[in-house]
Amino acid sequence: MPPPVFRFAPSPNGYLHLGHAFSALLNFDMARASGGQFLLRIEDIDATRCRPEFEAAIYEDLEWLGISWETPVRRQSDHFSDFREAVEKLSGRDLIYPAFESRAEIARLVAERESVAPWPRDPDGAPLYPGAAKSFSAPARRQLIGQGLPYALRLDMAAAMAQAPDLTWIEHGEGPAGETGIVAARPEDWGDVILARKETPTSYHLSVVIDDALQGVTCVVRGQDLFWATSVHRLLQSLLDSPQPVYRHHRLVLDGTGQKLSKSTRATALRELRGQGATPAHIRRLVGLA
Repeated sequence: MPPPVFRFAPSPNGYLHLGHAFSALLNFDMARASGGQFLLRIEDIDATRCRPEFEAAIYEDLEWLGISWETPVRRQSDHFSDFREAVEKLSGRDLIYPAFESRAEIARLVAERESVAPWPRDPDGAPLYPGAAKSFSAPARRQLIGQGLPYALRLDMAAAMAQAPDLTWIEHGEGPAGETGIVAARPEDWGDVILARKETPTSYHLSVVIDDALQGVTCVVRGQDLFWATSVHRLLQSLLDSPQPVYRHHRLVLDGTGQKLSKSTRATALRELRGQGATPAHIRRLVGLA
């Protein structure tokens, strides 16, 4: 049986904080204890927020923590062709459609609907897509695209679930309500999620599935805030004939108010703590690792 493969996949849109340190150290420790591989992936599809100095700081912080990784590092922005290929495959099965509403227009549509009755929201609290773009004819879609309008490529959730029903995943950690073991996926809770945009040929949901498959990741260890996003990932894995990793969703490192740490909170940034005299052993203690 081949050794397990773990990964840590930060976005270079800010400096790493204690929550990142916990996840990276946990993945690294598990890989080392099992004789497996530890991979580092840079998730930099957001060109407006990701910056080279943040990527350089990721390498510096991880090395300071005593973490080493396989090379070369996979940078998502270097592999857009892999994501385009997946989009084309799903589009060829009529599982994707373009939606042309702006964020402001979507907010207006949701407000109109909520003036009559509550509008459903996804597990992260965002309203489900309220538009009618799925009903547009193919000529109408081509005309709007030809006009140069921005658009998002959305997954037709109902059609996708008809092709991949009764999905589950193996959970070795714990969900927000204690879910563990074999967990039933509920991708329908997310509605018609965005898989790509006109200017960016992928999204988090799509790229993480493609990258994990291409890198041979067998153990996905990440925070509980991504627990229910696994439902969408299992659906995409099934549609794209990708292997299914096992999952471990770990506790989150919270701030003094009980909120999830943010990259905007300088007090928790590893570089700030290092500048105050913290050591790697101190960071381990702060995040609850021996």
